[in-house]
Amino acid sequence: MPASLCGTWDMISNVNFDGYMSALISVYLRKIALRLKLRKVIEQQGDQYIIKTLSTFRNYAISFKTGQVFEEFTKGLDNRHIKSTVTWQGNKLTCEQVGEKKNRGWAHWVEGDKLHLELHCDGEVCKQV
Repeated sequence: MPASLCGTWDMISNVNFDGYMSALISVYLRKIALRLKLRKVIEQQGDQYIIKTLSTFRNYAISFKTGQVFEEFTKGLDNRHIKSTVTWQGNKLTCEQVGEKKNRGWAHWVEGDKLHLELHCDGEVCKQV
């Protein structure tokens, strides 16, 4: 069984966020996003997961059951409609997102007392802790 991802996590590092965001949004929004310190809140209620990304600029939340395709609207982020599927791959909670951008998705996992997030889109990879 993978380690629990549940909790409140404050970002301490953010590698290649600008590169990742360049695959998704305008220069103006990227400049704002690069200055933000994000907080991630992950909850599990039965077989339902809720992941909230919080900042002083915008908040974003998704709710899903693993293994089930769901419609996601990335409102306030890049404002796209995508189909997402989240599954466990070993100790990583991974998401594949299908839409107008290629090779888009993310993976969350815990190492020690830190939550890791790897975001990928159009060949760009961002690594957050």
